[in-house]
Amino acid sequence: MKIGTVGTNFIVDTFIEAAKQTGKAGIGAVYSRNAETAAEFAKKHGVQKSYADRGAFLNDGDLDFIYVAAPNSLHYQWTLDALNAGRNVICEKPFVSNSAELKKIVKTAEEKKLFLFEALTVPHLPNFRLIREKLPFIGKIRLVQLNFSQRSSRYDAFLAGKNPNLFNAGFSGGALMDLNYYNLCFVQRLFGEPGEIRYFANKAENGIDTSGVLILKYEDFIAEAAATKDSDSKNFVQIQGEGGYIYSDSTASSLRTGFSVITKKTEEHFNLQETENVLYYELLDFIEAYTSGNPGVCFDAGLNTSLNDSLSCALLMDRARKDSGVVFPADRSL
Repeated sequence: MKIGTVGTNFIVDTFIEAAKQTGKAGIGAVYSRNAETAAEFAKKHGVQKSYADRGAFLNDGDLDFIYVAAPNSLHYQWTLDALNAGRNVICEKPFVSNSAELKKIVKTAEEKKLFLFEALTVPHLPNFRLIREKLPFIGKIRLVQLNFSQRSSRYDAFLAGKNPNLFNAGFSGGALMDLNYYNLCFVQRLFGEPGEIRYFANKAENGIDTSGVLILKYEDFIAEAAATKDSDSKNFVQIQGEGGYIYSDSTASSLRTGFSVITKKTEEHFNLQETENVLYYELLDFIEAYTSGNPGVCFDAGLNTSLNDSLSCALLMDRARKDSGVVFPADRSL
């Protein structure tokens, strides 16, 4: 499984290391708009080919997959172009800017019978899967709380009047898209779609959300998910039931430290994750699906790669942003 990577940021570094760790995926080429940057990045990771020519990169017949880790607003065009070039695609979360864009790339992948994966850690984590198995032990669910707070290293530049991608509506940035997306997908993958969704955001003068709280209303319980890019806090995941609760002091995106199940009679801690690099787990699933030779598995939740779940979250994100008035230029496609 040969992969070409788009982007040279830290997440691509992490992805390349995870690919090497699997022993079943290799990096065949890297792309950057700047030829010198591309060459330096390729050398750093021991990759033989680098590109600054988009067309030449996408038409490299040695590549099975294109991994897209460009800014959020560029995911759609990169993914569409890669699919039209006959390449399978792994696209970083969030897939695209809105559900309309996602429907278009899913349709293209179906028509061309190509694999299309969202590089979202949550459903592939062994600890997440075990949490699902442990839910019956805490009884009827009553309250779910998640916090993913991480003051951005670019926030000071933003306050100084600069316009980093993360805080730029033109690049589909903001706390909801960057961090609360993990929280939302965590809840949706465990419990399905909520009946109601609200998003209360702290917005900057440019209209972007620097922090905010999602409220998801289910028939019998409420889920509350906080995420910030303007301040720090302890991060956690907590699921409260009438018979006990599940708690992790990790983010929903990693569950790196495992989790505990606490009831009146017992307290047990679980951690099935042996590696720090959580992208390793999603890649194992992608490799398994690709090895099957059937792109239809992208729509089958059995391998935790379901595009139906991705579309569900994209629709919820649309509703949340509409509720808070966070608008992207990409929304003209809605």
